[in-house]
This record gives sequence, C-alpha cells and structure tokens, in this order.
Amino acid sequence: MRSWVASIALAGAACAPRVAPVTAPRVAEGVPVTLLAPAHQRVVFRWHYDDPLFEARGEGVARVAAPDSVRLDFFADGGLGSGGAILIGDSLRTAAEDGRRYLPPVPLLWAALGVLRVPATDTVVRRRGDTLWVEFDREYRAVVVGRQVVELGRIDGGRWRDRVSIDSQQVAYRQFRTSVRRRLTLSSLRRIPEGPFDASIWLP
Repeated sequence: MRSWVASIALAGAACAPRVAPVTAPRVAEGVPVTLLAPAHQRVVFRWHYDDPLFEARGEGVARVAAPDSVRLDFFADGGLGSGGAILIGDSLRTAAEDGRRYLPPVPLLWAALGVLRVPATDTVVRRRGDTLWVEFDREYRAVVVGRQVVELGRIDGGRWRDRVSIDSQQVAYRQFRTSVRRRLTLSSLRRIPEGPFDASIWLP
C-alpha cells in the first residue's frame, strides 16, 4: 500500500511543469511595494473548485480592508453549503478545520489580492521593459508588470509546486506537486467601494 501511494505521489510530482529560466538581466532594484487600496471594498466573484475527487462552484465575496485584512465567503450553487476564511496579516483562519486545503497558501493568497507578502531573506530581481521577475530564496517567483502582480508561484526541485495567476477579471490557482491536484478559479470579478466594515466580520 505504501509503495502504491508513493508511486502516485511521484507521478504527480513528475508531471508538475518545469520552471522556465528567466533570461532578463539582473538589476539592483528592491522588491516593488504593493499594498491594498487605502479604502474598504467588496470584491464579488464566481468561483470554481475541482480536484480528482470533488468539484463545486458558486458565488463569493471578499471584503477587503487596508492595510492587511480580508474576509472571504464562498456560497455553493443550489444552497449546497458555504465556507469562508479570514486573512489578517500572515494569519489565515477558516470556518472548517480542513478549509485551508481548498485555498492557496498565505503568500499566494495575498498575491491573488495584488500584494507581494513573501517571507524571504534573499531576493533576486530581474527586469525587461516594464516586467519584473522577483525570486524569493529560490522558493518563490513573482512576476510584476508595472505595479501589478500578475503571478506568484512556489518552486520545488525546478518544478512548480503551486502557482497563482492574476488579471483584471480572473484569479487562477493551481496546485501541482501533490498526489491530489487542486484548482481554484475566481472569475467575473466586480470591485465595489464600501464604507468601514463592522468589526464583527473579523471574528471567527
């Protein structure tokens, strides 16, 4: 049984896409400063989650408050359930004990919100035109175009472990290097300005 499980895990790892080398020249620049907009907002979206054993979709909303607080709520189509998470700084709390496995890890979750918040002691920055590639401890790589974070991924053994890609209308998260691959997509994003949120939304 153990050898069978190990074989599946190795097969999943082997199929993870390789990380392409960055040929842009290294530059003496720091990591670009990326922050949440200095106002409260709601982001309404459609979501779709799937892995080899489970698939669901529905509506969702993110309530975002600068400088470092986000509440995420997910509602499955047909009233089949709901879930949520509260992200404050580097702390992620979920409504269900296993809720974290459906979401990106904290640095990738911040990147999905347009913020680079990656713990690292060594960074390498490369530039070509208005595009920056930033490597954090050779474990994470971010792509920033202008001031916009468009990708952040974790690297393991020269292959992607997981990665989030961001544009104005979609956030796509892919997990590669496990025996159970996962994908979460947020689409049809609508950003709505809000007044200050009630403090109770940050409670578990």
